[in-house]
Amino acid sequence: MTTKIAKHSLRILVAGGGVAGQALAFRLTRGGHQVTVVERFPALRASGAQVDLRGQGIEAVERMGLLETVRSRLVDEAGVAFVDSRGRPKATIMANTSGKGRQTLTSEYEIMRGDLVRILHEATTNGTEYVFGKSVDGFDQDADRVTAHFSDGTSGEYDLLIGADGQGSRIRRALLPEGFDPYWRVGIHMAYWFVPRIASDTDIRDTYMVPGGRQIMRRSHNATETQVYFVMREESAEASAIHRAPVEQQQKWWAERFRDAGWQTDRFIEGMKDNPFFYSQEIAQVRIDSWSKGRVVLAGDAAHCASPYSGMGISGGLVGAYVLAGEINRHADDLPTALANYERVLRPFVDEIQGEVSPRVLRMGMPMNKHAISAFQNVTALACFFHIPALVARFSKEDRGGDWQLPAYADAHAA
Repeated sequence: MTTKIAKHSLRILVAGGGVAGQALAFRLTRGGHQVTVVERFPALRASGAQVDLRGQGIEAVERMGLLETVRSRLVDEAGVAFVDSRGRPKATIMANTSGKGRQTLTSEYEIMRGDLVRILHEATTNGTEYVFGKSVDGFDQDADRVTAHFSDGTSGEYDLLIGADGQGSRIRRALLPEGFDPYWRVGIHMAYWFVPRIASDTDIRDTYMVPGGRQIMRRSHNATETQVYFVMREESAEASAIHRAPVEQQQKWWAERFRDAGWQTDRFIEGMKDNPFFYSQEIAQVRIDSWSKGRVVLAGDAAHCASPYSGMGISGGLVGAYVLAGEINRHADDLPTALANYERVLRPFVDEIQGEVSPRVLRMGMPMNKHAISAFQNVTALACFFHIPALVARFSKEDRGGDWQLPAYADAHAA
């Protein structure tokens, strides 16, 4: 049911039907606005690998009234094991399920991205207009309106355009000066896909370190499928460019770099072929000075991607959507104030979660030689023997979002 709290209704266009875009639609429709979500894919993109919720992200979902629904679709991942070439665990860090403190390497709230997208979609279909197979190719704006130009040649006028179109955002590209690079890179690349699950695939995520700054992860999310991740350190133009190449070329590139890795690499590379889901990316953050210009504003990864290694990628998008929608609903008759408040309130949180990513620490977890790998595993095993990761997590006062508090808005709880 829509709870009308806005002083007047705005026509709002959201570019991007992912997690952040749909979370915005959820709150903005409940604020009494006319919301249209355009998504360039021909149907709901309810796919992707495993994601998690942490800290303020859990609270944002709870305030949407969706936490129990999320709980019902969680992936059972009990912890993370560091394994040797025979798959034997050398050290295992379990999830913190105490309900207190900080999440460990695996969260208490692990869920497939597709399931989270479906949950949000089911919660927003009543009151939100969705248009699939269409994208915003450009826009013009003046003091009173923004005109969006769509990929099918049509145009439409709106009070506000929100770019929630991901890390590679077209909306952001149009807002920034030509040639400006919004990415902060850490020199790490990742590819992931699904393979058939076998009997030895447990509910513990396996992490296998390979000399040369390489890493393989295996995690199983249901009875028939297992996720595979190839990760590597490399700072080269070739590595950065491969993610824009055809999928077949990407797969060949990754296979060549991991073929000698051992463990279950042959199985994983074989399962890569003809896989309906395969994704390759460079790990990077989006860092820009301003998230809005006039009647156009960025949200989620388009504004402040924190990267998978922050542990707060999805949570950051949900929190950002919560704040942006809350400020729009509170100041519907004064958009400049709403957008200024959005940035003022959210920046400290974004700075906190982006600051969690340290290239030096990441490199420690991706050693270059066998001796460094052994040292890492031995130190981790010793820490686990004395239950140090579990104790640190349980007695930590803050999760990865720090002590930043989710603001209170009149629409904070779903009707």
